[in-house]
Amino acid sequence: MKGSFVASGRDKRVIVVTGASRGLGREIALRFGMAGERVVLNFLKREVDVRSAEVLILGSGGEALVVRADVRDPSQIESLIARVREEWGRIDVLVNNAGVTRDNLALRMSEDDWDIVLDTNLRGAFVCIRAAARLMTETRSGHIISIASISGVRGREGQANYSAAKAGLIGLTKAAARELGGCNIRVNAVLPGYLATEMGRDLSPGFAEKINKENVLGRTTTPREVADFIFQLSLMENVSGQVFNLDSRVL
Repeated sequence: MKGSFVASGRDKRVIVVTGASRGLGREIALRFGMAGERVVLNFLKREVDVRSAEVLILGSGGEALVVRADVRDPSQIESLIARVREEWGRIDVLVNNAGVTRDNLALRMSEDDWDIVLDTNLRGAFVCIRAAARLMTETRSGHIISIASISGVRGREGQANYSAAKAGLIGLTKAAARELGGCNIRVNAVLPGYLATEMGRDLSPGFAEKINKENVLGRTTTPREVADFIFQLSLMENVSGQVFNLDSRVL
């Protein structure tokens, strides 16, 4: 893997990161931007946060395009892709990161909490994959990387909606890899493990301690480690249809 890769001139790739205003999405966008890539920072809320990421990317020699769009809305995502086409003409990497949680026991979970999690984490990823792949097929090249979760493999109490969405995202990844491989488009998923981001800190008290005990190394990954892995994965040209677990909990 090309750990020292730095883009320049015509070698600059176009990277779309959904949910780039905070947490892991922001870290991923910064990782690509600080390597000199052209980064599309998608967000729905928190414009101040995404604009600060834009400043950091521009200051480090990368290029940035900030686009507000709701991943659940196909028309907004089509507009995002059209903007990217107009600005840079292609998409080399799509990182499906946008996600939400609405945790509760299934017996107490409202239909609204079920719907928003499935709509954002699964339907939103499908909408983005479909739109981006249409542009990628024109260049017969691209890489789609989706942020899944160990909850989608093992399930977790209090997260029936989130576990179902992430399990579906893993299935979507494998199906899309089969469909798009003939166009030289790679599709992979990453299980980042528990991260002490804003979303992670919203989980129940003591949850982080429990997760550490489940990890055979007794520690969890960091957003920066995950972003580094995704950057390196994006450079790999012969890997598709895979699900990468980035913490030491045994599946």
